[in-house]
Amino acid sequence: MQSTLPTSSTLAQPTRSVANSLLGHAAIVFGATLFVAACAHVSIPLPFTPVPLTLQNFAVLLVGLVLGPVAGFSAMVLYLAEGAMGLPVFNPAGVGGLLQLLGPTAGYLLSYPLVAAVAGWTFRSLPLRSSYARAAVAGTTSTAVLFAAGSLWMAHLLHLGSAAAWMMTIAPFLPGEIVKIAAAAGLAAPVQSWRRA
Repeated sequence: MQSTLPTSSTLAQPTRSVANSLLGHAAIVFGATLFVAACAHVSIPLPFTPVPLTLQNFAVLLVGLVLGPVAGFSAMVLYLAEGAMGLPVFNPAGVGGLLQLLGPTAGYLLSYPLVAAVAGWTFRSLPLRSSYARAAVAGTTSTAVLFAAGSLWMAHLLHLGSAAAWMMTIAPFLPGEIVKIAAAAGLAAPVQSWRRA
């Protein structure tokens, strides 16, 4: 008569599976921080504002759209922690380290976890059939959060009026953000379709 009791090897399989899954998720989250850091170093300083043109926002949007709200939020918290510890993950035009999280662009940086979470949640929650349309709306919504945080912080820090804040923190970046949203949506939509297939 054969025993129906589970052996130690069969009991260990779910544990190994969970460990591999957690390790895989951790690697993806860490990889996302490297991606954002690489995009942060693609930047062009502008003479009229401390905010440079950069691919960093595109990376944050894409991370949120692809990883979802929880993993996207976690990745951006880890990214900020890496920067606060002095790792060269922030835009090289800034002072780096913890001081960059207190400077003129801190509003943008500190909003990244929320931006990624909003992008991921909206992308997965909207009742639109088109994955691209959902990703584009999610990108637009989360970019509004980004701009609000960045402009409010800089206006407070530099004592700017609303017109000056608009011209220094939002208006010059709108055309580029439209392109970034379209690109992030174009990359995220097929990834979600592939996952569902």
